[in-house]
Amino acid sequence: MSLDLSYLGIVATKAVYRNLPVSVLTEKAVARGEGTLSNTGALVVKTGKYTGRSANDKFIVDTPAVHDEIAWGKVNRPIEKEKYDAILAKVKAYLQNREVFVFDGFAGADPQYTKGFRIINELASQNLFIHQLLIRPTAEQLESFTPDFTIIAAPGFKCIPEIDGVRSEAAILVNYEEKMVVICGSQYAGEIKKSVFSVMNYILPKQGVFPMHCSANIGKDGDSAVFFGLSGTGKTTLSADPNRKLIGDDEHGWADDSVFNFEGGCYAKCINLSAEKEPDIFNAIKFGALVENVVMDPETREFDFDDDSLAENSRVGYPVDYIPNAELSGMATSAPKTVIFLTADAYGVLPPISKLDKNQAMYYFVSGFTSKLAGTEIGITEPVPTFSTCFGEPFLPLDPSVYASMLADKVEKSGAKAYLVNTGWNGTGERTKLSYTRAMITAALNGTLENSEFVTDPIFGVSVPTTCEGVPSELMIPINTWEDKAAYEAKAKELAKSFVENFKKYTHMSEEVVAAGPKA
Repeated sequence: MSLDLSYLGIVATKAVYRNLPVSVLTEKAVARGEGTLSNTGALVVKTGKYTGRSANDKFIVDTPAVHDEIAWGKVNRPIEKEKYDAILAKVKAYLQNREVFVFDGFAGADPQYTKGFRIINELASQNLFIHQLLIRPTAEQLESFTPDFTIIAAPGFKCIPEIDGVRSEAAILVNYEEKMVVICGSQYAGEIKKSVFSVMNYILPKQGVFPMHCSANIGKDGDSAVFFGLSGTGKTTLSADPNRKLIGDDEHGWADDSVFNFEGGCYAKCINLSAEKEPDIFNAIKFGALVENVVMDPETREFDFDDDSLAENSRVGYPVDYIPNAELSGMATSAPKTVIFLTADAYGVLPPISKLDKNQAMYYFVSGFTSKLAGTEIGITEPVPTFSTCFGEPFLPLDPSVYASMLADKVEKSGAKAYLVNTGWNGTGERTKLSYTRAMITAALNGTLENSEFVTDPIFGVSVPTTCEGVPSELMIPINTWEDKAAYEAKAKELAKSFVENFKKYTHMSEEVVAAGPKA
């Protein structure tokens, strides 16, 4: 199915292909030399220089209509409209005499809040990726499709920084007023996915929907839960609960009467992947999946998931129906009952689970804490506290207080309970067993945790249950796991101080929320 793109100024193309089937996109990608097939039938590509998001190359077009809304700073960098217009004109010229691939699809599974996205790709492989990642239209929907937002991805077009007014050959330019994103110079498919997320994070709050960087699942009784957590905290693993259906693994909206996936697919890390540890992801790597930067034997076409020579951030994109226990509607028709904030505390001082009141929920949500471990990056010899605002700092165009207030509002309206879960370490020097964490989360989800006696943590102020079925009671209170109680107190105060220092930058937060943090 062809499409006339002249309304966008994209003319004189060799061909425009619209919503090609997976088989044809895969064939074209291979024929064009973009990638090869693995022994499982997945399309495998190398993304070259850029194997992850290029955060410093992302800009928001500074126009009068959005100027006062955007939280400008190191995450949301402004670019003048004139510079954006010049780059866009060059990209349109670059696409002349080339094959162009278009995917028209949707973000937002709740029909009340669905947005139409038109993705225009230079590469068939990237078009396959976004076809699998977004919500795919029916033939009827495609006939009447009108885009709310357009994304043009031309990785072969390289910017010239000194001429184009950007930082490098790559640029991600978001124009909220003109409802357009332009991605140049980077072949990393995650840039397209995250551009959709950044757009939804701007649009949905205006409709009273809280956008979230989280996973979500749903129980047999229709009770849903959302899981926030940075990399390494167990978000994917813990939300993939055999007794509950997965709504989605990354990006969701919380409306008054629903929680819904933005996407129709998953984008999972592949490094050290195994059938034993992550069977769902492992088995999803088949025909129709796009694999990025995983080393593959050229003869046998078998993967070596442990080899990080191409990238530590190796990835696979696939549709959500490749997961056996997925909720294919992409939504729950009621608000979440449980909110889980996951953290991996390497200091060993945060309780393995604790209950939060409304102000504490806002505090720990905005803080978005986890720890970098010794050995994970060059030069890190001690645990380093890491904070990512609202668990999704790079994708939030508005002030954090907007998202925090929405969380508080939704929690209050729905009566949801909020918990901080530490999947990290304790005073024994060992990481909390996955079976123990699962037992605590299950008890939080089914309400049995409420039967426990709760005590207040003297430093972090949170309510800590003293018992939980299936978990040794000595692990519930962090200080009890430390032989040296003074050392525990020193470490706990050190971490508390990091929280307090980090929170000073949030100048728009209420006194009540600031006071809900730890006592350093």
